[in-house]
Amino acid sequence: MTVGFSIAGGVARVTIERPDRMNAVDADTSEELERIWTAIEADETVRCVVLTGAGNRAFSAGADLKSDNGKTGLEYWAEANPAGFGGIACRESLMVPVIARVNGLALGGGLEMVLGADIVIAAEHARFGLPEAKVGRLPLDGGMVMLQRLIPRNIAAGLMMTGRMMSAPEAARLGLVNAVVPEAELDAEVERWVSDIVACAPLSLKAIKRSIRATAHLASADARGLKTPELIAALTSADSQEGVAAFREKRAPQWTGR
Repeated sequence: MTVGFSIAGGVARVTIERPDRMNAVDADTSEELERIWTAIEADETVRCVVLTGAGNRAFSAGADLKSDNGKTGLEYWAEANPAGFGGIACRESLMVPVIARVNGLALGGGLEMVLGADIVIAAEHARFGLPEAKVGRLPLDGGMVMLQRLIPRNIAAGLMMTGRMMSAPEAARLGLVNAVVPEAELDAEVERWVSDIVACAPLSLKAIKRSIRATAHLASADARGLKTPELIAALTSADSQEGVAAFREKRAPQWTGR
């Protein structure tokens, strides 16, 4: 197994465990990740996901070029997962919040997986980049389309057209990263975000994520009027009543996800 996977207290933890290869993703790892995302989607107990890489050198260095079986770039593109790199970069079917715990380099597909997360927490030494052009390839699995939607276009173009890396503080300044902390504080910071997420109503979080993902391209009026199934489920849920009752009674809400 090259991916660690566990669920406890409503939190799924997914760890790419190839530190000797900078947590680069080969075909077997990619298939394993896809199985994990599918399992998480089918598990209603999961409230939050934390995605990271083993060790402290790399979140993921992206595709393992030593195991690509000599595929051309066109062949790779034709066979690519529609959900993007690692099954997460462009995934539209996973409705629970995903936190990327960036503990080192996030390059190529590694950055693309970060782009698929909802919240990004990075250690101070983390660095981000899409260096595919340096090896005659392209950031096909989400990078070219996602990065320019999350940071200014020219900054995204500059990174992709030079292969340069961006520091964690710079990524935070541009809005790509939510928090940057010393390496020793990374886990504590991640757990603070996890705690805040699981304290919220799960159906509300699903509705918020769906709205964010489904309306970015719409005019404000159209986006506001979009009635997604997740929105209707949240508004008509018992949890929506429980939250108000708990506030009035000055107690913690007891969420049922119903």
